[in-house]
Amino acid sequence: MSELLRVRGLRKSYGDKVVLHDIDLDVAAGDVVCLIGSSGSGKSTLLRCLNLLEEIDDGLVELDGVDISDPRVDRRAVRSRMGMVFQAYNLFPHLSVLDNVTLAPRKVHGVGRREAEERARELLGRFGLGDKADAHPDRLSGGQQQRAALVRALAPAPSLLLLDEITAALDPELVGDVLDAVRALAEAGTTLVLATHEMRFARDVASRVCFLDDGRILEAGPPEEIFTAPREERTRQFLRRVLTD
Repeated sequence: MSELLRVRGLRKSYGDKVVLHDIDLDVAAGDVVCLIGSSGSGKSTLLRCLNLLEEIDDGLVELDGVDISDPRVDRRAVRSRMGMVFQAYNLFPHLSVLDNVTLAPRKVHGVGRREAEERARELLGRFGLGDKADAHPDRLSGGQQQRAALVRALAPAPSLLLLDEITAALDPELVGDVLDAVRALAEAGTTLVLATHEMRFARDVASRVCFLDDGRILEAGPPEEIFTAPREERTRQFLRRVLTD
């Protein structure tokens, strides 16, 4: 199967500090790739580099065979093919949920209001938010806001969805609803690359798990391999700590 996303030798520094070292990553259509590792290991920076929110210092990033790491690339066009959801919901507070969801399809993709709203309402209903379309974000719980952010990212029908620790800011009782929504996306064949601290979720849902340590993908493989028989001692140390917390 050909890769939807292909990364070779990606490097990123902030001043003298190298935060990503020669990252190689392949993501095929329908893959669910979970990035795990300690805070500061480079997971979020990697996602931001993939979405061109951060300049990369070296390396190649291809999306569907197109070099999107070329400085001449139309970044707006690239981002229109990638959805991204952050820890913070980043919903526009002055807009209703429906207007938040339809903004990009209408303004970036040129979709008509009626078509955009029909798709938005279908997605909101699928994620249990059908009755929240006309509400403003401050009337929603944290979990509902994060599901609305997922819907907003999905509305333009992106080829790839990037999720950056999207449950990290939620109260524990709200985490399950958001993870269920992501699980449904994975089961529907959505291509996902997500940074997560939810180890059980990664084990159950991922097609591949990448363990990052000090800006390197130290180990990668199927979840059953990474969680039951990791090759690297650093991976074993990390898993012993997080699985016993």
